[in-house]
Amino acid sequence: MTKSLLFSVFIATTAVCQTMPSADEQSRAILEKSLKESNPDTRKQAVIALSLAGTGEPFLSELESMLDDKDVEVRLATIASLVDLPNKRTTGMLRKALNDDVPEVSFAAARALWSLNDTEGKAALFSILSGETKATSGFFPKQKRDAMRMMHTPRTMFIFALVHGAAFAPVPGLGAGVASMQGLLADAGVSGRATVALLFAEERDAGTLQALREALSDKDWSVRAAAVHSLALWNDPSLQGDIVPLLDDKKEAVRLRAAAGYLRLQLIRSRLAAKRRKPAALP
Repeated sequence: MTKSLLFSVFIATTAVCQTMPSADEQSRAILEKSLKESNPDTRKQAVIALSLAGTGEPFLSELESMLDDKDVEVRLATIASLVDLPNKRTTGMLRKALNDDVPEVSFAAARALWSLNDTEGKAALFSILSGETKATSGFFPKQKRDAMRMMHTPRTMFIFALVHGAAFAPVPGLGAGVASMQGLLADAGVSGRATVALLFAEERDAGTLQALREALSDKDWSVRAAAVHSLALWNDPSLQGDIVPLLDDKKEAVRLRAAAGYLRLQLIRSRLAAKRRKPAALP
């Protein structure tokens, strides 16, 4: 091969290399193109992938813009990705999503904020559970709360709630109530508000206790059943009196959980009494 031919090949190769994008540029182009695709499934997958990219720019701004996507599934995926990237800015984005016009998205944002221990998330869940206007949780207009009452538990919520339920600290000889929770969530008649009551089984504060006690008299049977379930898992015998009226509930799923919950708390009461009667060990 002559020198002139070698030089020509060199020049051609250099030109090709100069026009080829770097891996960095190619990666950004792939994501940006996918975020603008007309197919919502493609946009959804791009949003999910962005959870791996971190909180740097332009990734976080791209996620923020996707909270306004016209497709509900894309907005839900965006919320899921923001939970993987917790910081002050992403929390602000999730708070913005509380005002989404679609109840499923509002609900997802509330759950996400709650999982990040954000007070606005918990207050929003209180608003959903009560179905009433509360001075401390006026996040949803009446129309949105009405729609929330009719919303059934999303399938993705099944895994979310189940994982939280299975994380309870076990009490010797007593179960974590996972089967009871799974039975409720598998029922097509279980509402999103009932799912909130199930999530609150992990909380231990006066506000949550009041909300669960109010839920015991809710018109929605699934909310009553979920509230009984959660209060039983508090393992506090003083709550037996709250459960007793539910033994006569017209809905079997509520009555059965009330009976089992009452017996659970009775067993704990007996154990505590026996422990108090046990004589102190001799020195």
